[in-house]
Amino acid sequence: MEYRRLGASGLKVPALSFGAGTFGGQGPLFGAWGNTEAKEARRLVDICLEAGLNLFDTADVYSNGASEAVLGEAIKGRRDQVLISTKTSLPMGDGPNDAGSSRSRLIKATEDALRRLGTDYIDLLQLHAFDAGTPVEEVLATLDQLVRAGKLRHVGVSNFSGWQLMKSLATAEKHGWPRYVAH
Repeated sequence: MEYRRLGASGLKVPALSFGAGTFGGQGPLFGAWGNTEAKEARRLVDICLEAGLNLFDTADVYSNGASEAVLGEAIKGRRDQVLISTKTSLPMGDGPNDAGSSRSRLIKATEDALRRLGTDYIDLLQLHAFDAGTPVEEVLATLDQLVRAGKLRHVGVSNFSGWQLMKSLATAEKHGWPRYVAH
């Protein structure tokens, strides 16, 4: 397996990663993707690790957290062999704070993901979408707090436009907060 540095970080990741969107398979969208449960997921993780692929990607919105829970079961007892990437900020409910990247949402989403994954840290947390309703400073200060607490190793984004990414990177640089290492 070929390994590369993740963005401007020192973390080496495989050129390929395994997307766990089919794990858990709940609801109309994700149920149609697949419904891999823990036993089969563990077999898939075994195959990946044998091939040198150790990066597994999921998201809280995948099957309403079931994907993270199944991945957590599949990697149980070998956390030190894998890298976990998960995403948050898309809606997880109908409540006013069930979506976005506010301080309270990011803290709750991180704690929930850690519990479902059965781990005490996430290698890469990515924001699944830009939250125009939350100040970039609040988002980045919260991610900095979670990194300093040891709950996150690296942060990144998904589905950001160029200007959203550049605004975030400039703000991180200005305040000395962690820069996004993946997009």
